[in-house]
Amino acid sequence: MAKNNLTIVFENDDFVAVNKPAGLLTIPDREQSERSLKEILLNKYGSIFTVHRLDKDTSGLILFAKNETAHKYFSRLFEERKIEKHYLGIVHGSPENKTGSIDAPIAEHAVNKGMMTVNRNGKPSLTSYEVLDANQAYSLVSFQLHTGRTHQIRVHSKNIGHPLACDPLYGDGKPLLLSSIKKKFKLSKHDEEERPMISRLALHSYKLAFINEQDERVELVAEMPKEFRAFMQQLKKNK
Repeated sequence: MAKNNLTIVFENDDFVAVNKPAGLLTIPDREQSERSLKEILLNKYGSIFTVHRLDKDTSGLILFAKNETAHKYFSRLFEERKIEKHYLGIVHGSPENKTGSIDAPIAEHAVNKGMMTVNRNGKPSLTSYEVLDANQAYSLVSFQLHTGRTHQIRVHSKNIGHPLACDPLYGDGKPLLLSSIKKKFKLSKHDEEERPMISRLALHSYKLAFINEQDERVELVAEMPKEFRAFMQQLKKNK
């Protein structure tokens, strides 16, 4: 997907919900070295307010407010944990418990700048999960965030021994290859080397649900990325 050709999931006068591509910053970084989603939206709408963020390498649903009133409303919803946040991720291995909660406080890593870690002196952090599909090598997992810590799903997945696939910070960072799950894999004649099925962090913001200012329940969904779907189909075939 071209970074300027954004997929708008929903918009009205108060907010816009975008399906953010992986590899695009939510807001400008300190160096302002690359374009961010917020800048693209500012160019489109003239005025836009940040409500929450996604990691650069995470794809999926993200909200921006279009006016100050909506910004205050949504900021309060996030602060009071009144927005349901659902993610899809592909993790290494198969968690023993098919559903569960990870209740482990998170703090900044003492040595590695930019990394987070489970630490008893950290901020309370709660993630619930459900394994949707699995074999011994990889699993598709639905996560719900009950708190909003930096890298929360990534840190919690690592903490239970099943880091997210293609995660360079908390996993091995290696791309997902068909040869790793297909026993009789053969490279096609035209390819000198195998093309990865997924080469970016395997995490997608899938669904947000909340009560809007008109007291109506709103559910927004950004469908599972096609590379996730293709990988899971191959996983099913090669169980």
